[in-house]
Amino acid sequence: MRIKHLAVTGAAIVGIMAVPAPAFADDPSPAPAVNTAGTSFLTAVSITANQPVQVGAVTGDYLYWQFNASAGQRPEATATVNLPDGRTGDESWIIEVFDGLRRRQACVAGEQSPVATKDAAQVTLGCRLRQVRSWAEPQDGDPLPGTYYVRLSSTQTPEKDLGLPLKVGLTLGTPDGDLDADQGELAAPLVPNNQPGAVLTAPAPSASADPDAEKSSFSADWLPDFSGRWFWTAGGGIIAALTGLFGFSLTRRRRRA
Repeated sequence: MRIKHLAVTGAAIVGIMAVPAPAFADDPSPAPAVNTAGTSFLTAVSITANQPVQVGAVTGDYLYWQFNASAGQRPEATATVNLPDGRTGDESWIIEVFDGLRRRQACVAGEQSPVATKDAAQVTLGCRLRQVRSWAEPQDGDPLPGTYYVRLSSTQTPEKDLGLPLKVGLTLGTPDGDLDADQGELAAPLVPNNQPGAVLTAPAPSASADPDAEKSSFSADWLPDFSGRWFWTAGGGIIAALTGLFGFSLTRRRRRA
């Protein structure tokens, strides 16, 4: 009987495990829509790829968002500005992308700085970055993994149109690029860890050092390193002294006369 009960229990467990899980368990929940934007780098609002962004603003505002990019990706930001009615002139808009060091990154595709005519209902802007690399030389400005900032603003607007309400939509994409083209690895962080507060111990002197050489070098440590600055300083002092003596001699002669 025990064997029969165990067989029945095992069959029931297998049947429960065979029941498919709900469909919503496999599908990740979409990111909530973003309805705000920052006004500076410090207050930039975080967004992710394919996350809907709909923000209400006014003409003349600077709008900031931030996102993270990994090596091998080619971030692309597309913005749509619904312009208000009753504008008095043309407007120039620009979308810019900066890295974590506030360095402006070059756009290789997209309409970065279009001009909206007086009668235009909306304007579309876009900026696609170069492929994010996993390493780069210190003097290069190539995009590296980390945080990036998107700034949207109007560069030229009639003064009468400042303050008019408008709506802004932003879409961020991070497609993968050519992963084989980036054959490298960032061996050390861009900003080394200085470990503030740690005491650095000096290396112990070698036992094979020549004592006579140490004595001679120690006796000459108090001598300054003569350079061009010393000669210019000494020469200037001598010239100043001679000039003073010459001027003094002239005043003495006038008094005697």
